[in-house]
Amino acid sequence: MFDLDRWQEIFASIRSNVLRTVLSGFTVALGLYIFIVLFGIGSGLKNAFTEGFARDAQNLIAIFSGKTTVAYGGLQADRQVVFKNEDFDEVIGIDPEKVEYSAPKYSTGMMVKYGRESGSYQISGTTGDEKFIENRQLVDGRYISPGDLQRRQNVAVIGRMVQRDLIKDGSPIGRDLEINGTMFKVIGVFSDEGGGDFEERMITIPITTLQQMKKGSDTVNSIQLTYNQDLTPEQAITFGEEIEKQVKARHRVSPDDENAVRVRNNAENTKNSFQFLFILTLVVGFIGMGTLLAGIIGISNIMVYIVKERTQEIGVRKAIGAKPNSIIALIIQESIVITVISGFIGVGLGVLTLELIGDSLEAYFIKDPSVGWGLIIVAFVCLILAGLIAGFVPSYRASKIKPIEALRAE
Repeated sequence: MFDLDRWQEIFASIRSNVLRTVLSGFTVALGLYIFIVLFGIGSGLKNAFTEGFARDAQNLIAIFSGKTTVAYGGLQADRQVVFKNEDFDEVIGIDPEKVEYSAPKYSTGMMVKYGRESGSYQISGTTGDEKFIENRQLVDGRYISPGDLQRRQNVAVIGRMVQRDLIKDGSPIGRDLEINGTMFKVIGVFSDEGGGDFEERMITIPITTLQQMKKGSDTVNSIQLTYNQDLTPEQAITFGEEIEKQVKARHRVSPDDENAVRVRNNAENTKNSFQFLFILTLVVGFIGMGTLLAGIIGISNIMVYIVKERTQEIGVRKAIGAKPNSIIALIIQESIVITVISGFIGVGLGVLTLELIGDSLEAYFIKDPSVGWGLIIVAFVCLILAGLIAGFVPSYRASKIKPIEALRAE
């Protein structure tokens, strides 16, 4: 393998047969190039699809109330269903082990002032679990604590856009905001990449404080929870259906009424997304494997042609005493050298193409297309092995030809 004379002979053969070498390497390089670009674009589709569910926690179940559309249980239609604190307690009590985070929520628009600056903002009364349910990241300070809820503290966590609009200089922590005529101390600032500017223009305060401001009301707009991530999508969907059934029964709502109690269960989207990604992976994988197979077949065909073209050369070698093993080793080594060099070219061009594409195809739902080096190495090794086999089979047959027959070959 490390015979200097053999290496010199291989490179001399490559230099003297440029067309043959290019044809051999082109198939390998093109196969790897298409494989990498194809899988990279498939990865970009997966990234864009996954990001679409990143606004809130992917395991979110949200329950909303509305008006009844069907008369049921002796009650007329067009009746407003109102959730209260005990509804939240009942939902969480259905199966506590299946609940990860949970929070009642009451949202309303209010006027907010700071110094000479003012504006109307969405005020959300909730608990500290909202941070995890909404996938919010703290930029400064802290979030709502159980103590804040228990003592009905006048504290607020504001979004980055609220800070930018109202408190323009310095840290907002400890500053006082006037919310609907009541002073609140800022205890934290959050960012929300999934929700963007809309979510970051919200202000969160303890729900107990907001209910107190609403003259002791115990109503909530919605109930949000995240289910245990150990649940399968099917189990989570069943859990959501159980919640809907019990809430409707509590408020005497028809099981067929889809407006009075609405349950948005991300498990349904997760199940659909898993199916979509599975099908997408199969399609991309099938096409990618087909591309590699085409490359392997191309290498085999070209190696058969190369060996046939060198039949007379093989006859001369055998006539002057070359052993069959040396002939096989020479052709296999040349095949591997061409495959490796061409493979590096194909990998380099494929990776470069994905880098140049970057995020330019986001409008077509392709985000950050890329391929892991593990997959590239596996594909590269497969083609090298294919080149090894493709070189061995015809060279083994050629090594068995008698010198006189080889010299007569055209």
